[in-house]
Amino acid sequence: MIRSSFTSILLAGAMLAAMPKAAHGQRHADLAPAEIDQLRDAAMEPDIRLKLYLKFARTRLTQLEQVRTDPKIASADRPKEIHAKLQDFQNLYDELDDNIDAYADRKLDIRKPLKAVIEADTEFQGKVQAFQDAAVAAKEDTKPYEFILSSLIDTLNGSAEDHKKLLEEQEEAAKHARKKKPEPR
Repeated sequence: MIRSSFTSILLAGAMLAAMPKAAHGQRHADLAPAEIDQLRDAAMEPDIRLKLYLKFARTRLTQLEQVRTDPKIASADRPKEIHAKLQDFQNLYDELDDNIDAYADRKLDIRKPLKAVIEADTEFQGKVQAFQDAAVAAKEDTKPYEFILSSLIDTLNGSAEDHKKLLEEQEEAAKHARKKKPEPR
């Protein structure tokens, strides 16, 4: 009995591990149909695709600030709306990271778009920190979105370091690739 239960648990775990990420309940960014079309069209072009993700992320941060300052949104609804916007940005940024990982796993040279991503990381870190500072300074109730905001800051900080490390690795690999190429005669 114990052995069959243990076997069942192992089998269930193996099946879960074999499922695609989306089936695990991973949240995806709430993309507009036009954004989805643009990303689909750029699927084989890392430079364009990653820059599209950055563009969409900037739009989400602008929307976040608009929700925080929009007088038309009832103050009771604002924290819920802010949470939703933070989650949307987090999901979009996670998809950006997933794409970077996929391109890196395929050994594609993504040095050029990585430079843009690293610049954006700094920009995003600054904007999210400024958002947090402004909310605290205005003595807003941040408890409803405190966890997602903290998680987002951690994600941005960790990913920024990962992106810099990946760029260094790709720069090093490119140097070695140039050294290995025979000189034309």
